[in-house]
Order: sequence, then structure tokens, then C-alpha cells
Amino acid sequence: MSNTIERLNAALEGRYQVEREIGEGGMATVFLARDLKHNRGVALKLLKPELAAVVGAERFLAEIETTANLQHPHILPLFDSGEADGFLFYVMPFVEGETLRDRLDRERQLPIDDAVRIATNVAEALDYAHRQGVIHRDIKPANILLQDGKPVISDFGIALAVGAAGQGRLTETGLSVGTPHYMSPEQAMGETHVGPATDLYALGCVLYEMLVGTPPFTGGSAQAVLGMIISTEAPSARLQRKTVPAHIDAVVRKSLEKLPADRFPGAERFAKAMATPGFRHAEIEESGRGVRPRTAVALAGAAGALGLIIGWALIGGGSPAQVEFGDVRKVSFDPGIELMPAISPDGQEVAYVAEASASEPSRVLVQSLSGGQPTR
Repeated sequence: MSNTIERLNAALEGRYQVEREIGEGGMATVFLARDLKHNRGVALKLLKPELAAVVGAERFLAEIETTANLQHPHILPLFDSGEADGFLFYVMPFVEGETLRDRLDRERQLPIDDAVRIATNVAEALDYAHRQGVIHRDIKPANILLQDGKPVISDFGIALAVGAAGQGRLTETGLSVGTPHYMSPEQAMGETHVGPATDLYALGCVLYEMLVGTPPFTGGSAQAVLGMIISTEAPSARLQRKTVPAHIDAVVRKSLEKLPADRFPGAERFAKAMATPGFRHAEIEESGRGVRPRTAVALAGAAGALGLIIGWALIGGGSPAQVEFGDVRKVSFDPGIELMPAISPDGQEVAYVAEASASEPSRVLVQSLSGGQPTR
């Protein structure tokens, strides 16, 4: 790492003095640096080399520029960005304090008033950004800084720039836009053209975690989590913590709907609902695992092939009379076991977790029901 700092200081001589590494995320390494022109401390974030190679300097600089004019009290501004000695970097204010991730790791659950206040402020920032046509794509506790207790969203633009490279090319590096526990179903299905509803889903996950202490979906691997995001209804925060007000639980439930169209139409509505004690959301029909029987789909695998049962299937209980089976047809020919299958909202694709083999780890694949090879 000292070699990287030396190269950066040589390439940025006269502009920034890089002092030390202060953090690392999935997409970038963060350094504490000094802006020599303005004599101030800044956070200089360096895209990881494998990611920079996929994104490219021209695309990175063009896309991240769209966020340079975002000015909101709960959005961390972008000071600078550029390329130096093959490095792609961007510069933001250095914030004294901690991230929401740090606080959750320490306290696990937040006081309900604090959780609601933080989520409301983040929703206000998202509403502003969305009105400017900017989607964050990676809302998570690690990207929410707490400055004197007030939330500030960081990294607006980085996921936008990275997402422009296309998920297919990112997959080659083992990276993706979004963090598994906070990914929306559409991101988990590999969709790259996402809208405001994706950010609201992630904010719902963050609010749930602040209230309950864990994200809505957890598992032993990223693939398992993505499979649950696609196919399993989120649990009720109020069932996990009885002091959660009914209207706040309803906000979480609505924001975690599988279909983007079933979530809030905008971040402003999300914030208003949290301030409306009478707000309610359609109740989830009870079943053993909290899944809507009317939307659940059962699929079966045999001898390495995935059989699709089109119709109704109850998960976790119910009488046989409530289950109707339709046609069964083979849609996957992968060897091994396929887990956690789920149908896309438009009924055209099925996503599933493919079992690990000697040459590949377990992975989420998407198979078109019209045929062809599965994609990642």
C-alpha cells in the first residue's frame, strides 16, 4: 500500500498530499489526504484496479460528473475527480464521525426515534437526487455517514459510473453494483436499468436493520441472500420488535415489495408515510414463513434439471386442497442442484442459485423460459 501512496503523491503533486489509508469498500479504497490548494482534509477514494479497467476513465469521469452539482444537507458533495498514473479517483469531504454501519455494529438496534429520523433524512436526500435524475444504486449503512448524529449519504455517482459499464462486464471481475443484503429484487435479477424504487427498497432494508438489528434477509452466502431477496417475502419488523409502531412497520413492508410498482411512488411519499401514524399497508396473508401464498411459486429439481410448476403452491403449511398444480416443464439442464428458484415479475425468466462445482462457486443464474443458456 505504501507503493500506491507514493505513486499517488507523485501523480497528484501540487494538488493533494495523500497521508494514509482509512478504509476499504467493495469498489474503492479510501485515503485521508490534504487538499493543498484549499488547505483542508479530504477523503480521496481510489477505484480498485480491476474495476477501473472495466469502467474506463472516459466513462467514469462522464458519469460521475452528473453528481457534481448535487447540493443537499444530507448528501456528501463531490469535490473533484480524475485520472492519475492509471488510477481513477474522486474526492469528497473528510467527515469526522462514524458511519451508520459503525453505529449498528456497536448498538445493533437503534432507538426507534433515531431510526425514523435517520431514514426520514435519507429519504429527503433521495427525493432531491431523484428529482435531479440521479439514482444512488448502493444505499447501505456503510454509505451513510453520521456527522454530529445527522446522516449524510456518500458515494453518489460511483455506482452510477460503475453501473454504466454493464453488469455483464462487472461479473467478469467478480463485482456488482449494490451490496447483497440491500439489493432490490430487480438488481438481484441482474437488471441494470433501475429507477428510484431500487433506492427506496434499499432504504427499507436499512430502516428494517436499524429497528430489528439485522437486514431483512440473511444467509450463509451472497447467493443465498440474493435468492431470498427474489423469492421470499420480508418479515415484519413489528413481529421482531413489538415496540415498532404499526405505521413504521407498514412503511418497511411497502418499501420491500418485490415489484417496483408496488413500492412508494417516490421518496417524498416514503418520508410522509413515516410521519403519518394512520398509514397502513395491505396485510401479508399469513403462512408458516410469512410468504403470500398467492404470489409464491414452487419449483422442483430432479437429476440436475429444474422442473417448473406453474400455478399455486403453498409454502410452510396449509391443506392440500389449497394447492393447484399446472404444467410441469424442464427449463434448466445444469448439473447439480438448483436452489431458491423464483420467477421474474414479467413471468419471462426464472432465477435460481446453482450448486457449487469443482470449478465454480455457487452462483445466481437467470434462465429465460423461452430457452437458451442461463446468464449470471
